Amino acid sequence: MDNVVNGVLRIGIVGYGNLGKGAALAIKQNPDMELVAIFTRRSPSGMRADSKVVSVLEIENFKDRIDVMILCGGSAKDLPEQTAVISKLFHTVDSYDTHAKIPTYFQEVDKASRTNGKLSLISTGWDPGLFSMARLLGQCVLPEGEDYTFWGKGLSQGHSDAVRRVPGVKDAVQYTIPMDSAIEKIRAGERPQLSTSDKHQRVCYVVAEEGAGLSEIKNAIITMPHYFDEYRTTVHFITQEELSANHSSMPHGGTVIRAGMTGEASNQRIEFNLTLESNPEFTASVLVAYARAVGKMAKEGQVGAKTVFDIPLGYLSPKSAEELRRTLL
Repeated sequence: MDNVVNGVLRIGIVGYGNLGKGAALAIKQNPDMELVAIFTRRSPSGMRADSKVVSVLEIENFKDRIDVMILCGGSAKDLPEQTAVISKLFHTVDSYDTHAKIPTYFQEVDKASRTNGKLSLISTGWDPGLFSMARLLGQCVLPEGEDYTFWGKGLSQGHSDAVRRVPGVKDAVQYTIPMDSAIEKIRAGERPQLSTSDKHQRVCYVVAEEGAGLSEIKNAIITMPHYFDEYRTTVHFITQEELSANHSSMPHGGTVIRAGMTGEASNQRIEFNLTLESNPEFTASVLVAYARAVGKMAKEGQVGAKTVFDIPLGYLSPKSAEELRRTLL
């Protein structure tokens, strides 16, 4: 990783959907990084991008030309297949977000990367990622308390991708909507026990393929494990024109709350909140910052799978440790 020593981290991107495009934009805002290539399963000749676009079949040819690979595929199908292969060749960063499967995914990536002397950061972004750190911090500072995580209102990339992969679905988006009544109870000083369905509802807007069975599609969505089966889920079938006109933006956000007690009876509350106009661009910005950290840790010789809990915050910054102490501490 000689380029890292010279101050420039060479980055590759796998996948050029919304997240990949956001990563390319984020890299431009970081002068200590260079985007070497974008790898795609589609025909490179038909893609429009400011950087070099290469077939993913040629990725092995870039082993000595890229320091960190940012994986921008979906969690439902892409990342479980891609990361197991690519983490054998490159140091990687991904945003795998199927929370219930993260322990198994971690073990698989750890084995692949450790065996080949590579470093792989999994499951970063804002949840999992920044929200994970907020939950950890809250638990450490307020050991006597309860965690609450609310997502939205916003369009979920991972859940939208999962809906689009249901047989018979041509296109779709999914919105996660928090229950305001639950949030207000917590802010009023209560510590309610909330079920999954008490905290959120999920609303899907689906464009079905011609002739597809709508009832079969709806049932496949609302019963999908880890995505919809525990939630109040509503499915609306609309036209492609309606989807394009009314659901093309990608806002999101959410709140992590730790409500607890210190001393004899002092109620305390920690909140971490995000309001995002572009979910994929923000998520990509987190991935890019963590790519810098992976570059630094790989230079130190660290290998295997890591999560955000293993990364010193200072490693995310292009500033030196001395400058961080002087300007931010």
